[in-house]
Amino acid sequence: MDDVLTVLRREFESVDGSFLLRLRCELVWDRAAFSRLERAMRVACEQREGHGDLPRWMAEGFYEVSHFVAEWTRHPNFPRPEPAQYYQDWA
Repeated sequence: MDDVLTVLRREFESVDGSFLLRLRCELVWDRAAFSRLERAMRVACEQREGHGDLPRWMAEGFYEVSHFVAEWTRHPNFPRPEPAQYYQDWA
């Protein structure tokens, strides 16, 4: 897997091809990109466990992902090609 911090920075900065950029601009739920982001977030949490601090960019990124994805995809016109349970599981 790519370096966790690199994946998170790319996603939180919404670079070309990132899950967040495609979600916002193309209304595309890229399942592989979401899995990559979700995995990187979990690993980052595991790696940071026990540390007293969290880099600001990381805290802000986690916050934005947790709010933006749910808000953006909640719209009734957002395309949902996966079964409903898939979206309920991550919400």
